[in-house]
Parts: sequence; structure tokens; C-alpha cells
Amino acid sequence: MTAVEYEAIKRLAKKGHSFEEIAELVGRSRPRVAWATRRPLPARFWRQEGRCRYLTAAEREEISLGLAAGETLTAIAARIGRAVSTVSREVAANGGRRRYRATRAHAEAHGRARRPKTPRLAANPRLAAQVSEWLQRLWSPEKIADRLRLEYPDDPMMRVSHETIYQSLFVQGRGELRKELHRCLRSRRASRRPRHRLEHRGQIPNKVMISARPAEVADRAVPGHWEGDLLMGKNSASAIATLVERSTRYTMLLALPDGRTAAHVRAAMIEAVRRLPAELVKTLTWDQGTEMSQHLQFSIDTGIQIYFCDPGKPWQRGSNENTNGLLRDFMPKGYDLTPLTQDNLDVFAWLLNDRPRATLGGMKPSEKLAQLLATTP
Repeated sequence: MTAVEYEAIKRLAKKGHSFEEIAELVGRSRPRVAWATRRPLPARFWRQEGRCRYLTAAEREEISLGLAAGETLTAIAARIGRAVSTVSREVAANGGRRRYRATRAHAEAHGRARRPKTPRLAANPRLAAQVSEWLQRLWSPEKIADRLRLEYPDDPMMRVSHETIYQSLFVQGRGELRKELHRCLRSRRASRRPRHRLEHRGQIPNKVMISARPAEVADRAVPGHWEGDLLMGKNSASAIATLVERSTRYTMLLALPDGRTAAHVRAAMIEAVRRLPAELVKTLTWDQGTEMSQHLQFSIDTGIQIYFCDPGKPWQRGSNENTNGLLRDFMPKGYDLTPLTQDNLDVFAWLLNDRPRATLGGMKPSEKLAQLLATTP
């Protein structure tokens, strides 16, 4: 079976044709067609005719000849019908202009395409042991990947990306890292949560979306712009409200002893913002939760405009999301928040506001806020 036949089978199967119809159209047996529809394009299907996703041996020969003749990469790409970036990456990955050889490049490309590959952590027990040790210290995979580069600058075998660490923890059957190490992640999850999920919450009337938010909010240069959300307790039966100022990362936690209805959330937030100077509370960015369905009345009472994030994009209020993750050190998932009083939450907020932040140049949120208050006329 050629790559042309293989791709034709894939294309016809996507259009809904039966195996019998495809077999008759491409001139192959039904079992062979069924086999082809269940498998990705094998590495050996590097076709020589027509356009293909991968560079062919003939195209690599043209690249080699063009380099030997002193042609530019743009001219070579135009002659073989490929993007300049494709030719540039091909040459750079195989020795550059002076050392590029078509035969060697094609053989190495075949080797890179072979599957399955031995996972990096499985092939290097020393690296896996170091990653496991730092995971048990509750380091994030991103911090581990960065630290490996610092501690082993001259040892490329002691490098691993944070994505590889996540896959080793989440994908069953790999076995590079112990299965229980996923509990060392801040999320405590053993699998990824799909980003694109159906929205089951009710709609909020008359909401103003984040796209209409003033430009000055985005660069964090001007204080007074806040982000907020609810932090849920065990079985979503209890909750607290969290507010984070974008410029200083100053955090306020609001108890909701009577429930998390829109009326209760509005009352708690009004009480909180009235304790702050008016010039330090200008806007509030919130999630799509229905607890903010009384946002119009809140804006009338306080003069603070509320903007709503797009559905399924919590990173649009990243400071609040990061703060909620830090709060899980004090209030883990599955923790009942009902017994917590406002005094308890004030202690948790103080712990966060008294913690130095790299994003603030080592300053504490409380120090940054005090600095702003001192310079505010």
C-alpha cells in the first residue's frame, strides 16, 4: 500500500464511506482497508509523488543540490513547493548549509518518526530519581524543569520538560514515576481536566464582557483593579469569596456563612470594598458564576464596574486563579469551609499578603499596598 492509497482510505472513511465501498474505490481488500483506518501514517509511508506532510527523499536531494549550488533557502523552497520555514528547519536540524546531506537527513528523519519511543524518564533512572525527590518536596513540574537546567548546566541527560513530567504522572502504564506522586501536584489530580467542557451554569443578564474592560487594567500599572471568584469547599456545599488586586496581589477573603447566593455574595463584597479607599477600588473582573447575577445592583451601590471573563477562560483572571491555588495549602480540596469565621480567613489572607512575591520584585503585597497608600494624595 502506498501513502497515496493510505491517505485516500483515511479521507473516504472520514466522509462516512463503508469499508466495502472504500475497498472497491482504492482496489484493496476490506481487511486491509479496516487496518489502515485504525492506524496513523506509518513511518515507512514516505511517498515520492505529490504533496505529503513529510519531506520526501527526492525533496531532500533537491535541498542538498540547492545548498551545494549556493541557492538561498527561499529559492529552494519555491522550487520544491514547500514553505521557507520547512526548509530552514530541515537544514538547521541536519548540520546546517555546510554539513547537510540528503541521505543522512532522510535516515535520521525515519529514526525520529519511529514509534513507540522510550520515554525520557524511563531511560534515565538518575533523572527520574531527582524528579521524584523534588516532586515530594511539592515542587511544580515547571520549577523542576527550570531547576534541572541550573543544577546540571553541562549535562543534557539531566534535562526534562515539564510536559514530560506531567505525562509521566497522568498517562497510565508508563511507570517512570510512582503513581502516587500525582498527589504532590497542587491540583492533586491524577489526570488532566478537559479544557473544553459544556457550560451548565445559568446565564447572567446584562453582563459586560472583559473585552470592554479599559486598557489600563491589562498592564497592571494602575492600582485599583481587582479579580474575584468563589473558592469552593467540600461537595460545593460551602464557599468563600476571594478578591485579589492586580497591581499589588493584595488578597481579601470574605466569609459566606449564610450561603453563596447572589444576595449574600453582593452583601459581603459591599462590606469589604467599603473598607478600602475609593481610589483603590475601580473595577472588578469575575468568572461566569451566577453568584454575581446581582452585579448591576452592586455597581449601583458601590460605583464599581464588573467585567466578566469569557466562558472557559479562567486565565483571564490569572492573579485570582494563582491565589486560589495558594489558598489550597490552607484549605485543601474536600475541606469543609463552613466552620471558618471571618477571623480565620483574615489570618489566611495575612499569611498570603505577608509572603514575598517574585512578581513584585521580592516585595510583599502588604508592603506594595502600603507604598501605594503612602503616595496616594
